[in-house]
Amino acid sequence: MTLSDLIDDIATPLPTGDAPLADTVFQGARTVGRFVDDSVPDALLRAVHDTVRWGPTAANSGPLRLLVVRTREARERLAAHMDENNRERVLAAPVTLVVAADTDFHLHLPTLAPHAPTMGDRLAAVPEVRAAMARDNAWLQTGYLVVGLRAVGLGVGPMTGMDAAGVDAEFFAGTGWRSLAVLNVGWPDGEGTDRPRAPRLAWDEVARDV
Repeated sequence: MTLSDLIDDIATPLPTGDAPLADTVFQGARTVGRFVDDSVPDALLRAVHDTVRWGPTAANSGPLRLLVVRTREARERLAAHMDENNRERVLAAPVTLVVAADTDFHLHLPTLAPHAPTMGDRLAAVPEVRAAMARDNAWLQTGYLVVGLRAVGLGVGPMTGMDAAGVDAEFFAGTGWRSLAVLNVGWPDGEGTDRPRAPRLAWDEVARDV
C-alpha cells in the first residue's frame, strides 16, 4: 500500500492549494505541540515509513528503530523519563514515537548490503564504530521521517529533553536500541502552536565557496 492509497482513505483533510510539497513540509509546517483529539492510523505510520526508508544511509545501514507509544500506561512510563516541561506533551499526544538507533544494525547487513558481504563481520569487532555509525545515520533517517509525516498532513513535535539512559532501561533493555529523541505525532490543532515563526539563517550565512 502506498501513501497515495492511504491518503484517499483518510477523513482528515491534508494540505491543499498550489504550494509545492517542499513549501508544505518546510515553510508551511510548524513544530506542533497542540493536537486535535483524533487517532493516527497505524497503517498511515507504516506507509510513511515504507516511503522514507528509501532515503540514503551509509552502507544502506538503516539503523533507525521506532517504539510506537499509544496506551496510557506506556505513555506514563515514557513521561516519567522526560524533562518536566515535556511530560504533559507526551501524555497529551495522540501517538508518540521514540526514535532509536540500533547499534546491532550490522546483523541486517547481509540483507541490506549484499554488495559488501564481509562488512557485518568487520563491524561486529568494533562496537564503538557501530555505535557512532548507528547514531549518525538514525539521526539522518529521523529527518526523513519528520518530513514524511508532515507530507501527509501530520504535525510533529520533536523533543530531546529526556533521560535517554532511563528510556533505554525502561523499554530497550537487552537490545542494541539506543534512544535519540521523542516525536509527538498527530493532526495539528490549527497551527499547533501559538509561538510566532522564528527566523532562519540565509544562504550567505551558512554557505561558502571554495
